[in-house]
Amino acid sequence: MKQHKVRRRTLCVLIMMVFLFLLLYDKDNKYDTPPPYGKSGVISLTEADLGRSSPIFLIDGWLLTDSRVTDKPTYIGEFSNLQRRDPAALPHGQAQYQLTLRYDGTERVVSVDFPQLYSGYTVLLDGIELARGMGSGQITFLLTPGEHILSVETSSELGYYSGMYFPPALGTVETLFQVRSVQCFAYAFAFLIPLALAVFTLFLWRTGGRLARWFGVLCCSYALYMARYFVFLLSYFVFFPLVQYWFLIQSLAMYCLCFCVVQLTVLASGAAGSRLWRWARRFLLAFPAVLMTLGLLIPVLSWAVFVHGRLTDLYYVITFCAAVFFSVRSATVQDWESRYTPVCCTVFGTGLLANLFFSNRFEPIRFFWQFEWCGLLLVLLFGAVMVSRNRRILKENDMLTNHLEEQVKERTKEVTQLLNERKAFFSDLAHDLKAPVFATQSFIEAIRRSGVGVDAELQNYLDQAQAKQWEMARRLQGLSTINALDKIDAEPVPVSVREMLAEVYAAHCGEAAVQSVYLIVEPPEQDAFLMAQPEKLNILFENLIYNALKATPGNGSITVSAWTRENKICVTVEDTGCGIPREELPLVFRRFYVGEKNRENGTGLGLYIVHGIVTKMQGTIEVYSTVGKGTKFVMEFPQLN
Repeated sequence: MKQHKVRRRTLCVLIMMVFLFLLLYDKDNKYDTPPPYGKSGVISLTEADLGRSSPIFLIDGWLLTDSRVTDKPTYIGEFSNLQRRDPAALPHGQAQYQLTLRYDGTERVVSVDFPQLYSGYTVLLDGIELARGMGSGQITFLLTPGEHILSVETSSELGYYSGMYFPPALGTVETLFQVRSVQCFAYAFAFLIPLALAVFTLFLWRTGGRLARWFGVLCCSYALYMARYFVFLLSYFVFFPLVQYWFLIQSLAMYCLCFCVVQLTVLASGAAGSRLWRWARRFLLAFPAVLMTLGLLIPVLSWAVFVHGRLTDLYYVITFCAAVFFSVRSATVQDWESRYTPVCCTVFGTGLLANLFFSNRFEPIRFFWQFEWCGLLLVLLFGAVMVSRNRRILKENDMLTNHLEEQVKERTKEVTQLLNERKAFFSDLAHDLKAPVFATQSFIEAIRRSGVGVDAELQNYLDQAQAKQWEMARRLQGLSTINALDKIDAEPVPVSVREMLAEVYAAHCGEAAVQSVYLIVEPPEQDAFLMAQPEKLNILFENLIYNALKATPGNGSITVSAWTRENKICVTVEDTGCGIPREELPLVFRRFYVGEKNRENGTGLGLYIVHGIVTKMQGTIEVYSTVGKGTKFVMEFPQLN
């Protein structure tokens, strides 16, 4: 079913392209305009001819004079250069094209437009020079009844083109302006749309992969090729010497466009990593290098222009065959992007055939050449590929995101349930272990008091058993403390720092007074608020002040102070106690770590719990201490605005 749809779509595109080219041939073709026509060096004009809505194209009837012929009848577009299909002749040099304008009517101001002259030119009317330059030119003059001799003298030294290859247009100033305006708008559209798509692909280079990058190169190549119109448009107004080299830039853009079509077809077919494509790619890249070298050698070797033209046509055919081959190969690929490749190859091949079939029979009046239409359609087709591809990626990302959110919710539910079960398990464990642990302690004390059969060896065993029992009791007490902390699940609320310090003082001033320690509280100058769970704040200060009271001798002091800075609330707890050795400072926040001075009665969980509470409040805590002088804990919390 899919292959049937692809064939039907390809056939529709082929019919559409054929219909478009036939329509252009009939409606937008300089070579198919109504009379008058020139003959034997003369073209006869009437006032009615100048009143038409379209210009008169001076194609037939010119007399050519160069180094080999004199007054040879020719039509413009018959030969692309002065070699005139003779490989032994020189393609460049001096040439003169002459046509007599025989006018029967009233005086009128008219213009003659000379488009895309790759040679230097001089335009004369009745022996008077009216224009000189390189690129494109235009003359405006008063056409009076009678005969006027129009002469175009060309001079070229390099390039594929020479002489006059594109037919001039004659008409009123208004008529030529209208034609040029439509043409300018059409080429601006064909130039800017690919550039816009190329800019669009810049945002896809990281996510779009090689397909997006090569599509961007395709757009830039086509835009560069279409820029020729504006290069020659600029030469109407200023001397632009780049014109004579533009055929090289234009050719390079066309080679690059052809290669991009093949590359995109290969990527869509899934053959980018095959050995066949690696060899074909080298050939398709080396061939343009040979063509560019021949283009540079045209001024030196007379036969180079002939060979260059034939090999260029051959390169177009080879790239088309390569695109068709990989397009046929993509018929077995399940990737949805491969369905576009037969359509793109059809467009590409139709443009090549149209160029060969309509050679010297078609030149657009207002719009594009056939291959330029095909290039624009290729850009739009591959643009549709990129848009469809990114829509698919976005849809898949949405599905993955929704699926991921569901998985996260499910995993969060499972983790929450697991944590609750763990809390319940440790709570039950702590409760169940209390009785045997303290019973063991009682049995050990009973054996010591009785003294029956207790010798030195047994006394040593009893000391070791009591030490292990005390360690178990200490761990059990810590486990109970953590369980109690986990049960606090109230939502954080705004807490006033001043009220918090007042509660700290009220809760601990009595205990400090009993131990003859001064408890000092220094609230901030201006009150501030932080988000916290009040019960956990009580546990935090209870642990810090309890440790400070154990370390501070009589007549010492414990200072709790707070202040604000840069949207932070700073709180310090400082004592004048014994201090902590420097080597122990990095370890004080570890779980179950007990310093040398607290091995008898410490649990190793107080500061661990303090650090956990501060971290959960998105704060930080640091400790500074000097042995014999005291210890200072500095905490920072986000201030609630």
